[in-house]
Amino acid sequence: MEKLEIGVKAESCVRCAKCIRVCPSGIFASSDDGIVTDKVNRCIGCGHCMAVCPTDSVVHSLFPKGTVHTINYAAMPKPEQVMLLCKMRRSLRVFTKAPIPETSLTDIVEAAHRAPTGSNMQNVEFTLITSPDMLKQITELTIQIFGEALKKLENPLLKPILKRIMPQMYRYVPVLKGLIRDYSKGNDRILRGATAVLLIHGPKKSGLACNDCNLAYQNGSLMAEALGVGQFYTGFVYMAMNADKKHRIEKLLEIDGKVYAGMALGMPALRYPRYIDRKPVRVKRV
Repeated sequence: MEKLEIGVKAESCVRCAKCIRVCPSGIFASSDDGIVTDKVNRCIGCGHCMAVCPTDSVVHSLFPKGTVHTINYAAMPKPEQVMLLCKMRRSLRVFTKAPIPETSLTDIVEAAHRAPTGSNMQNVEFTLITSPDMLKQITELTIQIFGEALKKLENPLLKPILKRIMPQMYRYVPVLKGLIRDYSKGNDRILRGATAVLLIHGPKKSGLACNDCNLAYQNGSLMAEALGVGQFYTGFVYMAMNADKKHRIEKLLEIDGKVYAGMALGMPALRYPRYIDRKPVRVKRV
């Protein structure tokens, strides 16, 4: 690994100490000679120091020229606009056959990629599927896996045992039967005619990968809403992946890791003209 180099340009530093205050690793400190750095190997590469410095005085080998950008706060959306976006975001499962603009797909992935990750590990990866043939194979594998799961759940020898150790699975039996029955009649309730699927995955042994992937999903979901692209969470595909010890969907897509979240995407065949109030918020204040 390349050795990290982090320092502060004394000639332009105004000693505001903001870098000291924001650094989560405690690398910066104040001295008689100005702001100094120590134990730079503890840096997690978050870039807080670069982003907060008012005089561009921090030098960091991870962030060369062109990787740090000035924020125009005047261009930021107003709080009520952000709240409206959160209120109007809904799952949409009615799509046209029109392709999603490539720029929209790029923006959705970029928004998801911008989500925070634990310890700034940035281990989240993405697989974007737009091939109609590959999308069909994902649906067919999901249906196949559900069929195999049903056989086990309804096996008269296994059922008494499985009902005791995993009773929650039996509430899905009618759902799985309905999915399989509808697919045999030409009605795909897995991907619902989506023209793209974005799967979000991370290392299998990372304790934070599930959280990180779902934070990425939320970012991408809100961006899709802002772009007018319909989307829904690929819950059935995720269930099938978890149930399949052979990891057939992951192998099909050559995914090295574990999928923790995903969204089906398509151009909407309709739009919701209204948003609906949710149940009263439950907040415990202590």
